[in-house]
Amino acid sequence: MNYDPNCDKCDRLNDYLKISKEKYPNYFCKPVPAFGEKNVKLLIVGLAPGLHGANKTGRPFTGDHAGIILYETLFKHGFSNKVNSESQDDGLKLNNCRITNAVKCLPPLNKPLPIEIKNCNQFLRCEIELLEPKTILLALGTIAHNAILTALNLAKKNFKFIHGARHELPNNLILYDSYHCSRYNTQTKRLTTKMFNNVFLSINKEIGG
Repeated sequence: MNYDPNCDKCDRLNDYLKISKEKYPNYFCKPVPAFGEKNVKLLIVGLAPGLHGANKTGRPFTGDHAGIILYETLFKHGFSNKVNSESQDDGLKLNNCRITNAVKCLPPLNKPLPIEIKNCNQFLRCEIELLEPKTILLALGTIAHNAILTALNLAKKNFKFIHGARHELPNNLILYDSYHCSRYNTQTKRLTTKMFNNVFLSINKEIGG
């Protein structure tokens, strides 16, 4: 199973979703499923839903700052038909791309605990198992990078997270790394527009786009 809308393995996250739903009754406030077609050449893995982003809209990276940056970049490089992702019924479609998160539920302060990442890893593993050989995985941040390696039973010491790095994995998949396109990273210039675009330029070149 690559998604369970009724998952209740993490008490802290379940309690936080209930609190969120009480405060924002119109928000999605459930585990957020992946977005995009299943047979793709690029799977993007983020961290977790944001309070006023995916937790609100039910679509990864939709409704917050990180989503603005990501979808603008996807559109620029031909992976999306629209520059903005606003809601589940906005007509946006991904092209040869799928977006998911290492953790499906909203974590307090955007910081999931190690046990929560571990509990959710089964879903990421199932998503990755559906991928064809030579599919590219893009990890947005260290947690996503490590979650991918855990899902594939690979030693983290052999594949260190470095922005812009490309890793050939033993199972015939390819892993690219990027700093997460969070507000903090972009405002502090840890991740610039040029840096983010360069990662997608490399991916597009490898895909043949």
